[in-house]
Amino acid sequence: MDFLPYVVSAWLFGVGVVAMVTARNLISLIMALVVTQSSTYVLLLAIGYVTGAAPPIFASVPSSTPAVDPVVQALTLTDIVVEATVTALLLTFAVRAHQRFGTLDPRELRALRD
Repeated sequence: MDFLPYVVSAWLFGVGVVAMVTARNLISLIMALVVTQSSTYVLLLAIGYVTGAAPPIFASVPSSTPAVDPVVQALTLTDIVVEATVTALLLTFAVRAHQRFGTLDPRELRALRD
C-alpha cells in the first residue's frame, strides 16, 4: 500500500481546488485553500516515510539501523506554521472586507473595485 498516501494527497488537492473554484464566500475560499495545503503535509510525510526505520534519534540505536529523514519532518512542520500564518492573515482580510463592504462574496467585491 505504498501508493495510498499519494492517492490521499491527490484527492485532498483535488477536493480543495474544486472547493476553491466553486466557493461563493471568502471564508469558504480560505477553508478550501487550507484543505489544498493540507495535501502537501500528506505528500511530504509520504515522501519521508521509510518502512521499518527508526526515529532520527541516534543515542541508543545501532549505526546500521535505517532512520527516517528529519528534514522532511522539519519541512512539514514549517508548512504547518506557514499555513497557520497565511490562514490568519486571509481571515483578517475577510473580516476587514466584510466590515468595509458588507459582503463576503468575491464576485460582489470584484464589482466594487470597478
